[in-house]
Amino acid sequence: MAHVDADYLGRVFTGTPPYVVSEVKLTEFADAVGATSPLHTDPEAARARGYRHVIAPSTFAVVVAQRAEAEYISDPGAGIDFSRVVHAEQAFDHHRPITAGDRLHTAVHVAGITERAGITMVTTRTEITDDDGAPVCAVTSTLAVRGEGR
Repeated sequence: MAHVDADYLGRVFTGTPPYVVSEVKLTEFADAVGATSPLHTDPEAARARGYRHVIAPSTFAVVVAQRAEAEYISDPGAGIDFSRVVHAEQAFDHHRPITAGDRLHTAVHVAGITERAGITMVTTRTEITDDDGAPVCAVTSTLAVRGEGR
């Protein structure tokens, strides 16, 4: 089994195509996570509160981030065996709500690779921007990659 390649620290992955946010996806996500605010499902309620369309629950950014992180994780040289991965931590830094109709771009930064006792902790920071390049959200994710025999 390959080991996580620490030389990937500091690399940035930007090859994931833009994610187009749809009202349907936001409604499905809100239903899946039990977010009951009409701001997530009712365009008129969202407009009445000053939004141009329905807005995403705060954790929806993980959908965009994980899609982009796959570019790094699936890189054969990275040495990450996803069957040995356990999700350890997730954090969100929102600059504005994600809204239906947004076209979101990502840059995945490999922010940390630390090995301890046969487990490698891999931290990524996914910067999500809109078509104008304005920041929307930063998602920081830490994965624990178990070594052999773990």
